[in-house]
Amino acid sequence: MTTTSSATPILSVQLYTLRTLGDVDGILSAVAAAGYRHVELVGSHLENAKPVAEKLAQYRLKPSSAHVSMAALRADPEKVLNACSVLGLADIFMPSVPADERQSPAEYWRALGAELAGVSDTFAKSGVRLGYHNHDWELAQKGDGKTALDHLFEGAGTSPLAWEADIAWIVRGGADPEALLSRYSSRVTAVHVKDLAPSGENVEEAGWADVGSGVLDWHALWPVCVASGARLMVVEHDKPADPISSITNSFNYIAKMGA
Repeated sequence: MTTTSSATPILSVQLYTLRTLGDVDGILSAVAAAGYRHVELVGSHLENAKPVAEKLAQYRLKPSSAHVSMAALRADPEKVLNACSVLGLADIFMPSVPADERQSPAEYWRALGAELAGVSDTFAKSGVRLGYHNHDWELAQKGDGKTALDHLFEGAGTSPLAWEADIAWIVRGGADPEALLSRYSSRVTAVHVKDLAPSGENVEEAGWADVGSGVLDWHALWPVCVASGARLMVVEHDKPADPISSITNSFNYIAKMGA
């Protein structure tokens, strides 16, 4: 069944963007000053959930979601659920597979999808939605015309496994974001909002750009994402030269869009 939504999504920011700032106070202070009210946590924040929850309250921020590694999900799922309870998290996403597994065959991706499906079924009983976050390697075809992402979601079957669609990585992978969002709209709950610099530019930032300063048309993409079911729109820059300026520029651009 296809799920669509016209409700105003939550705007958040992935704290990985500000990792070079170091301490939590510096990161959360910068986020609040930029205008955000929600953040997407990284896995280490769930390791010490209570003090992080206290810091978030201090800066009047709420966690929209979090990234949690497959290793953590495998090692101690109950610990992850407990951290979600402390932080008030209802959405978590497995962010990536190890580098040496990214070119794996179709069987690997179907098995991963099935494993994530099992965890998503368990977590759903506690009110936590588990999803998968893509990069570009999941868009590689596996010899049968299907991509790794196709095989992963096939492996997940009818489970509640969700999807956090990273639009800029989708474009880097040579796929059409609108077509892919439409195909898997029943799984879309969140989107990473980021941008790509023109070819050959922002080399020191690995080719990424602040939202609105790159080549992606976010005026067109935003409503497509929301219509596909995204309730969380999460700003991210993988390698910003100036993290504070980056999240501020992106926030201001999105605000001017009226989103």
